[in-house]
This record gives sequence, structure tokens and C-alpha cells, in this order.
Amino acid sequence: MLPSVSPKGFVLPSLSILHCLKTAPLCAARVTLCSGSNGSPIIVFPECPAFGEITERQFHDVLTYLTSVPSLASTGVGFILVIDRRLDRWAAVRGALLRIAGSFPGNLQLVLVLRPINLLQRALSDILFKLNKDEFKMKVPVIMLSSVTELHSYINHSQLTQELGGTREYCHEKWISHRIALEDFAMMVKKTAQTLQIFGTELAETELPNEIQDTTVLLSAHTSKKNKMKEDILVALGQGRRLLESINEPVVRDPDYNMSQEELENLATVQRLLSQLDETETAFDEFWLRHQTKLEQCLQLCHFENNHKEVRALLDQMSEKLTTFCDVGISPAHADHIFSELLAFEVKVCDTVEKAAALCLEGDELIQKSHYAEESIRPKCTELRELSESVSSNLKSRKDHLLKAKELHHKLETASQWVDEGIYLLASQPVDKCQSHEGAELALQELERYLESANQNQLSSLNVIWSEYDTVLNQHFRKISQKQTSMQEMFDKRRMSLMKLAAKQTRPVQPVAPRPEAFIKSPLNSPGQSGNGHLHSRGNNSRQASLSEEEENLAVLRRHVMNELLETERAYVEELLCVLQGYASEMDNPSMFPLIPGPLQNKKEILFGNMPEIYRFHKRTFLMELEQYTDCPQLVGRCFLERMTDLQIYEKYCHNKPRSESLWRQCSDCAFFQECQKKLEHKLGLDSYLLKPVQRITKYQLLLKEMLKYSKSCEGAEDLQEALTSIVGILKAVNDSMHLIAITGYEGNLSELGKLLMQGSFSVWTEHKKGHAKVKDLARFKPMQRHLFLHEKALLFCKRREENGEGYEKAPSYSFKQSLSMSAVGITENAKGDNKKFEVWCNSREEVYIVQAPTAEVKTTWVNEIRKVLTTQLQAYRVSTESIQTSLNCTLCSIAAIC
Repeated sequence: MLPSVSPKGFVLPSLSILHCLKTAPLCAARVTLCSGSNGSPIIVFPECPAFGEITERQFHDVLTYLTSVPSLASTGVGFILVIDRRLDRWAAVRGALLRIAGSFPGNLQLVLVLRPINLLQRALSDILFKLNKDEFKMKVPVIMLSSVTELHSYINHSQLTQELGGTREYCHEKWISHRIALEDFAMMVKKTAQTLQIFGTELAETELPNEIQDTTVLLSAHTSKKNKMKEDILVALGQGRRLLESINEPVVRDPDYNMSQEELENLATVQRLLSQLDETETAFDEFWLRHQTKLEQCLQLCHFENNHKEVRALLDQMSEKLTTFCDVGISPAHADHIFSELLAFEVKVCDTVEKAAALCLEGDELIQKSHYAEESIRPKCTELRELSESVSSNLKSRKDHLLKAKELHHKLETASQWVDEGIYLLASQPVDKCQSHEGAELALQELERYLESANQNQLSSLNVIWSEYDTVLNQHFRKISQKQTSMQEMFDKRRMSLMKLAAKQTRPVQPVAPRPEAFIKSPLNSPGQSGNGHLHSRGNNSRQASLSEEEENLAVLRRHVMNELLETERAYVEELLCVLQGYASEMDNPSMFPLIPGPLQNKKEILFGNMPEIYRFHKRTFLMELEQYTDCPQLVGRCFLERMTDLQIYEKYCHNKPRSESLWRQCSDCAFFQECQKKLEHKLGLDSYLLKPVQRITKYQLLLKEMLKYSKSCEGAEDLQEALTSIVGILKAVNDSMHLIAITGYEGNLSELGKLLMQGSFSVWTEHKKGHAKVKDLARFKPMQRHLFLHEKALLFCKRREENGEGYEKAPSYSFKQSLSMSAVGITENAKGDNKKFEVWCNSREEVYIVQAPTAEVKTTWVNEIRKVLTTQLQAYRVSTESIQTSLNCTLCSIAAIC
């Protein structure tokens, strides 16, 4: 708190009294800061013919002011009054004494009266003073003096002015001028001190904001006020220094000049005020520096927390994304593709980790600089470092896992090629030549060479793969191993046959046809063998095997997408249950009531929306139905189509989301949420879980799109496409409605306009026949940016306004500008040869709106939708007209029958 400043021992009279001191009637008294024999201050009442005209109030005010001028030490001794009535009569003396006796506010020591010099008046004054002495009711001596010589025996002539026979120079106008300047300065010092005190109290009681914009505005406002305060202080200091120079002017002009007691008093007063003002300025500067540092630290904290939220969200996204890199691929190309995606994702991870590291360094610097929120910053830095380390570790683990998978794929591909070459070798050996001893011997040697050169390396390598990479093997890899085993059996059987044929034959050997399984695809394509019927058969089998393998690959991908759908669905249900039990139910727990802030009480439905309804639907219905399609994932679109009406509950949740986010931001730091999060051991706050339903309905769209990509030739492709279209429709309806609730300034009820069909931003020109031509031409070249909302009954024109904020508050708002009833609207598809423009008009083209879409496709979509609305209205009108005509005909027939 700032120290108070006031002129100590100084009575601040109003300027009206100083003004009275200037007037002739009030020149009846003046204070002279001189001392009598014992240092008493002297007040002189000079000759004043108009003394009787002075009112009692004026006389009292002047005496009050004069007695406040000397120091407290001097006034404690008591005043000496000198009443000069030498040229007046006894009545004037009597009147002055009576007034002093009745109105003098100070401590009196002695009253000296210079009685009239007229003989008659002097005699009267002596006699009447003695007779009426008790009338004056004074407790101090009243001495009647006949001359200034007698006065000098009581007061030294050096303390008296010239009219009283003294040697002291005195100018009453100059004295008043000095007093006014002194009082003005004292008043300015007092006001400045009071203003500083008020401002200091305001600063001390200011609550630190939580938002960057609010903190910036507050810092700017306080800085402006502080600069104004400094200007006021500088003005006061300047005025004080000028006053000090004025008081010291005689000394500057004449070094031998001796200041009077009054001048010394004035000098001391000004110096004291300047000193107090300097002390106040120093204290204020120190206080402001602390306050400014606190506000700047608050702004730094807001930036740090905002950046922390962004980086934390990015790290969470990275962590979640890494979980999707669990597949090892179904072929070398697929594994290479996954690995390339992981490398591309690694760049984003590294960038995010670098941001987190930079933010942690920033937090460390704030802590080193003794930031007041050190206890809040340090855990956030620790959290970011742990998350970064976790993400980096997971990335490295996934990368190593995929590298092993790639190596496995390529080794297995090599092994598969070796197996195919061996099978081809078996199939290519001419059977007729193998029947002779020499032919069998040659064929056996060929097999032995192949086994010696390739079998040992490839087979041992495959065994190593099985032992080293068993964790990343899948069914595809096992099938290759089975194929290798089958080939090995074929080799063993052929070797046994050839060894028998190579032995010395005792009887003719019948030709044996090659085994059917030998005629499979060959990795070679020799031109000399293109006409061989066996090779043609091998080619057909190869194509069939390729098609079968591709279908199997697609089936694997479909199962992968289905597994992801089911796993994420189960996790989603668990997360909803966790939120409802860990937060929503706790709001009804009596032991938690003291932790719930006022704004959050009885607001459970606003905070959680219809999340309980969403949970019951997914837990009791949707999850169980999805699990029924585990073995036939290509048909899962039917499940979505059957439950599409139920999935529209997400529209209600999204509509409530802005209110929920606003309530969360208001109460996010309360002890209730912190306690719940602590019990659940969640790293993420409630706001992350409240966003899950919005993320889930979007995830369905991605999963259905992925499933459709791998099911285009399957039975359920049409259902998948229809389900995807319906999900997109729900998302569009949610998005449109979120824009719709942001409209401001519309006085009617938007629900009365019918269903919202479309919304979007356009450039709009207006033309009105009733307007001035100049304005019309100008409007053609300066389009307005408008956001259009197409309803069944009206077309709204709004102006988009961007808002600052977080979460859903970042969404823009729309100021309503104009509405056109669809019953009075006409449309022209092409406007001025621009394929992106169309016209909307009404009142027989008295009002024309030229609308330019961002693309020709958007324009076509809007034109078609508007035409649908107009066509529907026309059909409804025709039906209504036919109904009225039918009713009229029946009425006419009834009348005719009566006639």
C-alpha cells in the first residue's frame, strides 16, 4: 500500500478565504511571523475605517486562517495582538476588543492596544476601558498604549513594520500572493497523494485475469493510469520547485539577505512537501514495479498455459496416432508404405517434441525468475517432458517394430521366391529324360546343387526369422512357411524317386507323369517355353492365385478396420462410463458439495448434456450389434443404417456443447474437478472427455470410408456407401445447426422458418430499381460478404463476425441483415456470364441479389436446392388450388340440386 502524503502541521483553507484577505474590508488584520520577547507570533490589526462593516463570519474565518499560519510550536506559546486605533475613536477600540474576545480561535498571551491620539477620545478610552473592563471577558492582559514608543517596550522594533515604528519591510499583497502559491501547492500535493492512494488501492485489489486478452487490456489500462499519475507528480514537483525558487529569490539576489521567520517557515514547509512528494513518488514507483511485474508474469502465465494446452493436445494426438501404427503389413510393399507413413509422422512428432522442449525451457526460465505461479508451472513442465519422452519412446519402439517387420517381409519374400524357384525346378525337369540312369543322375545332381547353393541359406534364414520375429508374425507369414515345408516335402520325395532311378535298373521303368502340384506359378518367364502347355497352365494358376491373394489381403484389411471399430467402440463406452461415474455422479455426492462452486451447482445437465443417453445407447445396443459383424465386416453398414435415427442423439449433444464449454471454463480450476481427476488418476482433464462424443461421430465417418475402400466388390458395399452418406448428413446437420445458433439480431423465431437446408459464405451485389443509379452502379463493383442460410420458408442474409476465444467460442457469429420469403423469391441460374454467379430476386425484380459462390460446383448445388424448394412450394400450391376448386364445384352442384 502507498504511504499517505499530507502537509503536516498545515491547515488548508479554502481559496474563498484567501480571496477575502485580498479585499479592503478584510485588511483589518494580518499575521506577521515575528516574535515578541518570548517568541510569540504577533497578529496586527491596522487602522481600518470599515472595520464595522465586516461580518462576524468573515471576521471569524480570517482569524481562523491567521492563527493556522504559524507553526504549532509558536502557537502553543500564545499570540500577541496589536490593535492600532490611533486615528479612530473609543467605539472602534471597544468593537475590536469585543469581537476578539468573542471570536479569537487561538491561544492568547497579550493584547496591546494603541489607543486614539485625539485628547478627548484618549480620555474617554482610559475612563471607559476601566469602567467596562469586565465586558471584554478576556483572560489575558489588555494593555492600553499611548504611543509606538511604549509598544517598542513590549515588542522589538525589528519585529514591527514601518507604520508601527519598526524596521521590518512588509508588503501585504506580496504576503497574500505567497500564501496563495503555498496553499495551492499544498492542495496539489494533497490531491496528488490522495489520487495515488486510490490508484494504489485499486492496483492492490485487482484480481489477476485468466485470459491473454483480458490481461493485456488490464496491463495497458493500468500503464496508462500510471503514466497519468507520473505526469501529475511531475507537475506538482515542478510547481514546488518554482515556489522554492521564488522564496529563495532574495537570497539568490543578495547573499547577505537574512530571511525572516515567516520566510523560513514557508521555505521549510515547501521543502517538507517536496520531500514527502519525492518519497511518495519513490514508493509509488516501487509499488508499480511490483504490480507491473505481477501483471507481466500473469500475461506470461496465460501464454504459457495456452501454449501448454496446445502442445499437450498435440502430444496426445501424437500418442493416439502412434497406436494406429500397430499393423506390420501384409506384404513388403505394404510394410514399406506403413514405414514411410511412420517416417513422415516422425517429422511431426519431432516438431511437436521440440515445441514441448522449448516450452519447458520457457517454463524453467519463468521459475528461475521467481514467477509467482512457480507451483503451477513446474508440474506442467514435468508433464510435458514425461509426455514427450513417452511419445518419443513409443515412436522409437514402433519404428524398431516396423523395421523388424520390413526385414521379415523382405526375407520371407526372398524365401518365397526360393520356394517358387524350387517348385519350378521340380516342374521343369523333363520326365522322359529322368527315366534313364543318366537322366535321373543329372536331375538328382541338379537338385543337390540347388539344395547346396540355396537350401541351406534360405531354410536356415527362415528358421532364424521364425525364432527372432515371432512377435510380428501373422497368418500370411505362417502360410509362406507352410508353403516352404510343402516344397521341402516335394524335394524329398523327388530326391527319393531320382535316387531310385539313378540306381542300376534291372527292368524297364514306366514313364511317370509329374505331380500336379508341380505345375504352379514360376518366377521365370523363358521365351523358349512360352508354347509349353504346362506353362500356360502355370500362368492361369498364377493369375488365379494373384486374385485370391488380393482378395485375402482386402479381407485382412477389412478385419483390421473392423477390429479398430470394435476396440475403439469398447474404449469409448468405458470412457463415457468413467466420466458419468467419476464426475457426473460425484455432483450428487453430499460429501463433495462443499467443493462445488456456486456457478456449477445444479448445472449437471448443462455440463454433460445428453451423455447418459449416448452411453446407454452404445452400451446396451450399438456395441452388441457391432460385435455381431465381427466375422463379416463388409456388412457392418447395415448396422449403421438400422441405427441411424438413434445416432441423431449426437445433434442434441453438439447443440449443448457451447454452453458446456462456457461452464467448464468458468469452473475448470475448482477443487471439485481436481479432486475427481485425482481419484480417477486421469492425466487429462474433464474437458478432453467431454469432447469424446464429438470426436466419436467424426470417427465413424473415417472408419466407414476406410471399410468401403476395402469392400467395393463385396456384398455390403451399397449399405456401406449409404451409411457413410447418412453419417455425413448427420455431421452436416450438426455443423449447420452450430452456425444457425450463432445468428444474432434476428427478432423472429428461427424454428418457424422450417428446416435449415444449406448455409455458406458468398459475395453479394444488390440492385434496386427504386434506388439511385449512382448507388446502383457503385454496388455492382463493391460486393458485400454475406453468409446465407437457406430454410424451407426463407433465405437469410447475415454478416460473418469473427470472435476471439477458445474452443467453441472461436466459432464466428452472424449478424442478421435481411430475410427473403421463399414464397416471393425467383431465381436466375446464370448472371452476367459468370459460371459462379446466380441471381435471387423478388417483387418482379425490383430487388435483385447477385450471388457469387466460391466455386461453380457450390453454385450448382445451391441453385438445385433453391429450385427444389420453389418446386415443392409450387406443388403444394397446386394441390391446395385443386382442393379449393373441388370444394367449390361440390358447392355449386349442391346449389343446382336445390334449385
